[in-house]
Amino acid sequence: MIKESELIINSDGSVFHLHLKPENIADNIILVGDQNRVSEIAKFFDPVEFSAHNREFNSVTGVYNNNRFTAISTGIGTDNIDIVLNELDALVNIDLKTREVKKKKKSLNIVRIGTSGSMQKELAVNSWLVSQKSIGFDGLLNFYAGREKYCDLAFEEAFKSFTGWISSLPDPYVTDASGTLLPKFSGSEFNKGVTISAPGFYGPQGRIIRLSASMPRLNSLVEQFRYNNLQITNFEMESSAIYGLSRMLGHEALTVCLIIANRITGDANNNYYDEMKKLIKKVLDTLTN
Repeated sequence: MIKESELIINSDGSVFHLHLKPENIADNIILVGDQNRVSEIAKFFDPVEFSAHNREFNSVTGVYNNNRFTAISTGIGTDNIDIVLNELDALVNIDLKTREVKKKKKSLNIVRIGTSGSMQKELAVNSWLVSQKSIGFDGLLNFYAGREKYCDLAFEEAFKSFTGWISSLPDPYVTDASGTLLPKFSGSEFNKGVTISAPGFYGPQGRIIRLSASMPRLNSLVEQFRYNNLQITNFEMESSAIYGLSRMLGHEALTVCLIIANRITGDANNNYYDEMKKLIKKVLDTLTN
């Protein structure tokens, strides 16, 4: 039995941070960083069945094209993803009354719709990027035993060797997108690539304002790196944990990002909301058609 201190359940029977009960969530989960983006997704639902809000975690469950979806805001960073993924898994794979792991496991479809910065000149602002793999600069997955079984260790070693990765930084880990969800996004409108999830927006992504970088050439090396015909295409802050924890827990995960800045050309779109609405609808249509 799982101790109360390890999996905290609220007095109403909901999980601690998300304030959700098992019946509140669908098998299809849309993750976004921004709380306001949940409201935009909910505009596509008919009907809206349920909503909950606690801290940065805003959740809405509803129906689109006769399919049930739950949209959840995670806030920024893989630390929040650690909370969201573990609590979502608990909702479907742990009996919250007995605190026992269920014998029959359920697999969720988890798709992140996010924003991102491009690291390749040809990946233009307002384009869409599907992450085939994600590299975690955050070190989160290294806290879980057996993570090596679910990671691309050869890719990790090639990347560390090419960049001259320094030992004072967390060991990067590399995880794959869902082999079930990725083929659904094979259309030409979706670019494909490898995404870095960074544990910060400034220094970890090579943005230098007043503090110097521990690896000043890292972004240039990231741009140049190639492995088995794959290149690193973009920076964001959540995908690696979504991919890694989903694979370890038995869920299907995919990230689709709107490129709102190109770090190579210096272009950016800081008023990207209309473009995001287009991507939301496209993702919902792709998942239900």
